[in-house]
Amino acid sequence: MDQVESFFNQIRSGNTEAVAQLLMSSPKLLEIKDQRGSTPLLLATYYGHGDLAKFLLEKGAQVDAKDGSGNTALMGVCFKGYVDIAKQLINAGANVNQKNAMGATCLIYAVTFNRQEIAELLVEHGADITVKDARGNTALDHAKEQGIQSLVELFQKQRD
Repeated sequence: MDQVESFFNQIRSGNTEAVAQLLMSSPKLLEIKDQRGSTPLLLATYYGHGDLAKFLLEKGAQVDAKDGSGNTALMGVCFKGYVDIAKQLINAGANVNQKNAMGATCLIYAVTFNRQEIAELLVEHGADITVKDARGNTALDHAKEQGIQSLVELFQKQRD
């Protein structure tokens, strides 16, 4: 197993100590992407490793780096539902209005996967409820489609 493969395996498993060791010997590993275009930070957050994400951010990981589909770490946690990591990424300066290749934003992901607490957090931090995805739907449209009345009300209140 080469160093890069080992590095990504340690990230997936959440082994901060092993990741730190590998970064000490090869700091450039922080900037590499896997075969799907995922950065170390994207993978750490996707797998729910908040401590490792914090470490990577402290080492200079780019909070808004995109994978091959244009997804960011914040989009991934909106999909997965990791509220604490979403807060961490927002506090690190993540762009809550970033779009992926399909025009989806973090808020659209949060609504689509019924992550109400994250959706509320995103709105609180300036998420634009009027952004349309590639299908022409806003977060409000997705909330209506999903039947999430609490978010429909929140977005309508924001809009008014």
